[in-house]
Parts: sequence; structure tokens; C-alpha cells
Amino acid sequence: MKESKFVLWFDEIELEDIPQVGGKNASLGEMRRELTKKNVNIPDGYAVTADAYRYLLESAGIAEEIKNILADLDTHDIENLSERGKKIRSLIYNAELPSDLKKDILDAYKQLCEEYADSKVDVAVRSSATAEDLPDASFAGQQETYLNVRGEAELIDACKKCFASLFTDRAISYRVDKGFDHLSVALSIGVQKMVRSDLASAGVIFSIDTESGFRDAVLITGSYGLGELVVQGTVNPDEFYVFKPTLRKGFRPILQKKLGTKEIKMVYAAETREEATVIVPVSEADRRRFCLTDDEILRLAEWTMIIEDHYSAKAGFFKPMDIEWGKDGWTGELFILQARPETVQSQKDVNVLESYRLLETKTPLVTGTAVGSKIGAGPANIIENVDAIKSFQKGQVLVTDMTDPDWEPIMKIAAAIVTNKGGRTCHAAIVSRELGVPCVVGTGEGTEKLRGVKEATVSCAEGEVGNVYEGILKYEIQRINLKDMARPKTGIMMNIGNPDLAFNSASIPNDGVGLARLEFIINSIRLHPMALVQFDKVTDPKVREEIEALTKGYENKSGCFVDKLAQGVAKIGAAFYPNDVIVRMSDFKSNEYANLLGGRAFEPEESNPMIGFRGASRYYDARYREGFVLECRAMQRVRETMGLTNVKLMIPFCRTVEEGRKVIEVMRECGLEQGRNGLEIYVMCEIPSNVVLAEEFAEIFDGFSIGSNDLTQLLLGLDRDSEIVAHLYDERNEAVKRMIADVIRRVKAAGRKIGICGQAPSDYPEFAAFLVECGIDSLSLNPDTVLSTTLRILELEEQLDRG
Repeated sequence: MKESKFVLWFDEIELEDIPQVGGKNASLGEMRRELTKKNVNIPDGYAVTADAYRYLLESAGIAEEIKNILADLDTHDIENLSERGKKIRSLIYNAELPSDLKKDILDAYKQLCEEYADSKVDVAVRSSATAEDLPDASFAGQQETYLNVRGEAELIDACKKCFASLFTDRAISYRVDKGFDHLSVALSIGVQKMVRSDLASAGVIFSIDTESGFRDAVLITGSYGLGELVVQGTVNPDEFYVFKPTLRKGFRPILQKKLGTKEIKMVYAAETREEATVIVPVSEADRRRFCLTDDEILRLAEWTMIIEDHYSAKAGFFKPMDIEWGKDGWTGELFILQARPETVQSQKDVNVLESYRLLETKTPLVTGTAVGSKIGAGPANIIENVDAIKSFQKGQVLVTDMTDPDWEPIMKIAAAIVTNKGGRTCHAAIVSRELGVPCVVGTGEGTEKLRGVKEATVSCAEGEVGNVYEGILKYEIQRINLKDMARPKTGIMMNIGNPDLAFNSASIPNDGVGLARLEFIINSIRLHPMALVQFDKVTDPKVREEIEALTKGYENKSGCFVDKLAQGVAKIGAAFYPNDVIVRMSDFKSNEYANLLGGRAFEPEESNPMIGFRGASRYYDARYREGFVLECRAMQRVRETMGLTNVKLMIPFCRTVEEGRKVIEVMRECGLEQGRNGLEIYVMCEIPSNVVLAEEFAEIFDGFSIGSNDLTQLLLGLDRDSEIVAHLYDERNEAVKRMIADVIRRVKAAGRKIGICGQAPSDYPEFAAFLVECGIDSLSLNPDTVLSTTLRILELEEQLDRG
């Protein structure tokens, strides 16, 4: 450690100096010293050391008085906590700074003014506690930060407030919870040149997915103005996911771009001001566009990897990071403002898989962004402001507009949390993750919709969308130890349709995705592809207006469909990378396609769409060919632009070999050439002709996936949508089993792969066993049946090996 003094410049500090400058400043110093040479931009500044804080207490003679005030502290008594915190803060703030300490702080400020050629350079004054940013305790937000501090008088006042903020109510409570002695923790202060993000944008980055712990994705959130509103959760920010493995290879893998509402922003106040910052509305035009360009998203992701790699190498193990960024509105440059260890997912036991599942269904009262994957329930308590938190009881569901660090004493006793505002990196989200409390943020109207509701169930177990239900619903929790679980010889893959579930599902031991359905993604896009390429044929004024609204910001309406379809598939492809992800091209029936916006202008009315204009027959037909081209463009982007070459494509309902050739030719014309960059094209084996002509289909396709649903329907001659003959529908029928056994044998003899992605092996354990006995290459199952089926297959394979 360096010789003790009151001011250290960031360039003089390294990570080992936490006892002297706290976690925040040590991290800033480490990055300034080591990462600016790797072109990561970090604003300059200096730390007022922990020795300065101790010197203040010593010179003022107040340490013993602080100890006495804390003697009968009870953090569970909100009034007791508040009274003691207020007394200590007043004591420290009103203590006179020693003249030599004050001189050191101001001399450094003058030097910073010279560096940036501004006699009153604007700085952020941030608290940096010596116990913060530890692997299992973030201490984020426990102390105060002051923005747009200008001039010597403001700087000294902000420093005194920072020293006092070591004893905010939330900081006192947090230290008690984590077992830290109050007087053994000291406070350093960071004085850092401000980035003029009030004129541009700012936000938070996590180097892993905050909900699932998925390691290979960077999550970037951002909004307009200073980043404090994103951290606090006052705004619903834009969200971006970037895939690390292919970004390292030079691709552009932006997996998801989600537009936030971004209603307000924090900006600098006028020069003659009482407050340093003010909150103003964001224009409608800005709200409708992303706060970052694609190039900026990728630059921030690259920096995130550099930071994560550096800290991981330093620690000797994988160390995910929580980072703050800002964009300067004057220069257009991006900057990293802070970096600290991520303290939730990195502490989880990866060998234990915990899953929550609702056992009842209801229409949710309100929805928002799910934080975590748990379910919680209890009496609903709407708290309008922090002054009323003393009415909150343990085990209740906290419902409020938003939270900040002052709410933490009650957040830790809540069964669940619901907020009107915020995104997945807001204060409520960060704290609830650390506490393990299910939380739904950004509901917009939670406090209004839940008014008068006595009890509520908060579910974060249904994907990215969090649902809040009235009443106490039944749910179950499953915990499985994966540490010593073997892998069967038969491939165990998954059926995935919802990209929002992909990262969580990928944590279940698997061999990839045997069926990624496009239908769920297309339904969420809501747009019929042909209505975009031939918009003039859409004559309904209301439908035209809706399409215009959904494609706003796109010069070419088709680009909206391609973007969103590519991102949905890419998220699934990335989650299971480098394992195969077999994407089935769209398999809506004509009546289902007609329900998409603009679809009625392009879809025929069929008496039995189940065996009509669907699957391969659409792809080369003039009535849909241009729509299929959009699907192909999206898949090409996933593979070529994002580098996800583990994505394979599959053609459904291909009736004849000649039809297969026509589809493959259309795909080739769209740049999806079979064999290039490892592209494989599979066919669904779901029509009797696929079985009868298995060898002929094997000549043009790389593999087969048995669709037991349609194969059963067509073999038994019944409509699986008809409830009248539903009692006859059974994949375990002997005719179906013989046909499946036959096609497995013949396809393998032809040297091609064959799996199954129908419902049967998920529903019937004995059917899964039958398939293994037939020698099938892989089973693709619903995620909730993967583990139980894996265990059964392991037993069966062991029996077969024994003869």
C-alpha cells in the first residue's frame, strides 16, 4: 500500500488500495492505470482517502460520541434507526474540516480544473466506503453521490455531506445485516470529472444476464440524461443484449434491442440554481428511438469484456462486473464511469438448479419486468412514500412507485416487491436480486391496479414478463443437484419457442435445441410479412395505422420484421451456443396467419387449414414467397452478421421431394446456401410420404426431426383439432410406433441424423423409452421434463448396455 496521504489521483491507485480509498475509487484507479491503454475511456479524478475521514473524526473528537449514539441501536425499529442516523450525520457534517485536509482537496481540484481548461470544472462527488464492492456485499447506493458540483465552496460542502452519508439509515442497516462494525468502516470520496451525459445518454451494464446468470451475454441499459435515474429506477430504460463469444470473433451479435419508455431525464440546472440538477420530460421523438446506436452498443460491450477479463485475471476466477457508463453530449464520446463486482449471480451455487412453477392460472392484474425467477405471495401493502415505511410488516408484498436505498430496511422483509417504474438494473431490481426477493418492476400502474387488493401473488417464473395476480396462488419449488449428473448417449435437446425463457432454460443440462419455433416470435411481432412487403394491398385504415405505429422508425417496413425475428432467434441460438439450435421455419396455418396484422388481405379461407396452405408449400408460392424471403433474411443475419452458425434450419410439412428442392433453391437465392459455414437444412418427418420416401428425402436434407403430432394425425386419418375424435388420437398407437421405428432405422442407414421434437416423449415416459430402444439420435423435450426424462434415459441405456 502507498504512504498515507489525504489525496490520491486515480492514476496513483490500484485495486489493492481498497482499505485506503474504498472499492469504488480503487476500481476507478485500477481502470485508469490498466485499461486506458486498451482504449477504454475513463474520466480523470482523484480520491480523498479514508485517512482523511478518520482525521476529521479525530480532529473533531466525535468518534466516541458516535459510538454512544449507536449503543442502543435497533435497525428493526425504523424510528430508532432514523433518529440515530440523523444525529450522527449532523455531527459529522457540522464538524470543521481541518485546514490541511481542506487545502489538499482544493489543490487537487485546481489541478483538475487546469487539466480540463475550466476554472470551475464540473465534477461528480461520490462516496466510496472501505467495505464496499466485496464479493458478497455490494454496498451500492448506501452512501450519497452529488452531481454537477462546481467551484470550491460546493466541493467542500459535497465532501462533508459524503462523509456524513456513511451513516445514512440504509447504510447503518446494511452494515448490521452484513456483520460490519460501524467504526471499522471508513469513507473515501471520489472527485471525478463529469461526463456531459445530460446532453446525451447514460446507464448501467452487467457483464452477465442479471436474471439467469447466463455468462455469455452483456446486458446494457440506458436512457437519456444523467445515469442516476436509470440506477434509481425512475425511468424504464432501453435494454440491449450482446453475445460475447461471437463479438470476440468480430461479428455484430446484438441479440436484443428493447425500447424503453424513457419519459424523463436528469440534466444540469441553470448556472443560477438552487439545485445542481433538474428532471425534465423527454421529447416524444427521443422516446421513440434508442439512446444508443448499434456501433455504440457494440463498443460498450467490447469495453465490458475488457473490464471483465481484467478483473477475472486479477482475481484468478470468473468475475462478472456491474458497470456504469455515460456518453458525452459535447464530444459524442463514450465513457466508463464506475465498475464493481456483480454480487448476486456470481455467488449462486451453479450445481443446484432451483425452479418455481405456478400450479394455478389466472388473468394477471398487472404485468411488468420480472426480476429473478421466484414466486412470492402475501398481503398487499401499497406504500406511497418512504415516510410511511414503518407501517410495513414482514411477509407483505411491497407495492410502490419506485424504491431508493432508504427503502432497504423493509425490502429485506418483503415477500415480494412491485414497482410502477424501473428496469432490470434499477435500485429495486438490484436489491431484490441480492435479497432473493421476487420483484416485478416497471408495471406502470401497479399502485393503482392493486389498490383494494388484500392479497397478491407475484410471479417471476414465467419468463421476462412478471405477473401479479390477486390472491394467494399455489406454486411449487424444485431443487435439483446437478453436480454428479451423467449425460446419456442419446441426445437430450429442448423445444423452445419463447426467447425470454432461453437463458434460464439453457442452465438445465442439455445437448441443444431440437425445435425452436418461429411462431411465438412472429406472434409477438404481430405483423404479417406480406403486409409489409405489399403494404398497398392493406386497405383497412385501422390496420394500416397499427402497422405504421409498429414499424415507426424503419425506412423499410420489412426491416422491422427482419430485425425482431432475427433477435428472437439469436437469443435462443446464443443461449445454447455452441450446441445445435434447430430452427423450424414458420408453420402457421392460413387461419393463424390471417390473424396477424394485415393478414386477411393475403390469406385464403380454407375449410381444413390443418392440411392446406402450410409449411413448405407456402415458401415458393407467389402468395407467400416474399414473406419467406424475410424469414430467410432474418436467419442469414443470425448466422452471418451475428456469427451464430450453430443455428440450423428446418422445413416443416414438406409433402414431396421436389417441393423440398424448390424450398432449398429459394433459400440459396437468399444467401442460405446448404453447406456454407456449416449450414445444415433439416426436414420435419411428419407426413407419411416423408417415411415412405425417407431415402429420397435423405438425399437433399441433412437430417430429420419426427413430428409425432402431425404424423399421428395423418396416419390415423383424424383432425387433431377436433374434440369429437380426440379420444382416438394417441402417438402410442401401434401403427404410429411401427412407422417411427421404420423411419429411424432407414434414415440412420442412409447416414443422416434423426431426432424427435413432437409432444409424445415429453408426455409419456414409456414412449421416450421406446425411441431410445429404436436407436434415435436425440429427443427434444419441453424444458420442464428434461431432467426427469434424462434420468429415465440413463437408467434405460444402462439396462440396454447390460443386455
